[in-house]
Amino acid sequence: MKAPGKGRPAVTLKDLAAELGIHVSTVSRVLHSDTDVARGAASKETARRVRELAEFRGYSPDPHATSLRTRRTRAIGVIVPRLSDIVLATMYEGVEEAAAESNHSTFVMNSHDDLDEQRRKAEIMLARRVDGLILGDVHAGSSLVDDLTARHVPFVLMNRRYSGFPSSTCDDTTGGRLVADHLWAVGHRSVAIIAGELYASTGVDRTAAFIERWRALGGEVPPHRILPSRFDTEGGRQAGEELVRGTGGVPTAVFAVNDFAAIGAMGAFRAAGLVVGQDVAVVGFNDTSLAAQLPIPLTSVRSPMVEIGRTAVAMLRRVMNGEDVESVRHPPELIVRESSEGVGVTAARSAHAG
Repeated sequence: MKAPGKGRPAVTLKDLAAELGIHVSTVSRVLHSDTDVARGAASKETARRVRELAEFRGYSPDPHATSLRTRRTRAIGVIVPRLSDIVLATMYEGVEEAAAESNHSTFVMNSHDDLDEQRRKAEIMLARRVDGLILGDVHAGSSLVDDLTARHVPFVLMNRRYSGFPSSTCDDTTGGRLVADHLWAVGHRSVAIIAGELYASTGVDRTAAFIERWRALGGEVPPHRILPSRFDTEGGRQAGEELVRGTGGVPTAVFAVNDFAAIGAMGAFRAAGLVVGQDVAVVGFNDTSLAAQLPIPLTSVRSPMVEIGRTAVAMLRRVMNGEDVESVRHPPELIVRESSEGVGVTAARSAHAG
């Protein structure tokens, strides 16, 4: 074999096939197909010889020609509410990692959780001929998923679920139950929930699971202590202030359905002269990198954010190949820290006894 030299014509699939004495379609499938397809195209020994010769001869596929031949661009579009959100940014890291491993490129756009923007960004991506979409911002009742299905656009959901469509999410139901069990076990009976946006399955599922488990344990969450809020510190602060001003006094424990809302509520309690970790317990969700670094470290439900993103890519690749795909709910883990471990146990039990 001769090493490739400068100035020589580009090596083609036909060149490789002729040198190996096999059909050009076999060479193409070995070099251009997913692993399973390539495995069926040739024996291990033939596939090895094809790859070794391609590397030795400096073969490089023409991306434009490949796109025309396969009608695929190997590009994936990702839509999230805000990439400035650490949770979504971390999930996107997983998307990017997994996409790169399968030789796909990705690009991401923000919808700001606006239905019109979601649709507009999806159309922009489809105009760029992406092979499929990963939607991290689906709303309850949105018609976008039905429209994409009717147009035969491959897509999967990430972060939030929507019944009837494949999604990669945290098991938010289990997460809500973990929080209820923890707060009950350390003695709390008076609780409130900062419940997030009503259109997002994350907040809805976490809240519903907490309430269901709390009732099973023997407790009750009054309706006025279930507060919808934005998924940010300002939303959490406003909800915390409402709890401070509310009748019946501040509950001994608060479950915020994401860390940012929890941090905002902690600020509101501090401004009211309450000490988180003594006067009121606070628990968040997702266990972002900030949670453990706060002056009073935050108890939070750890969501496997990177793995959620990686799984979304694997699922989308299967959808693009015409396979049926089931949703994946990744197991969470409760990480107990100073904001709730033994917090206000004496006060909580005294109140319960009284």
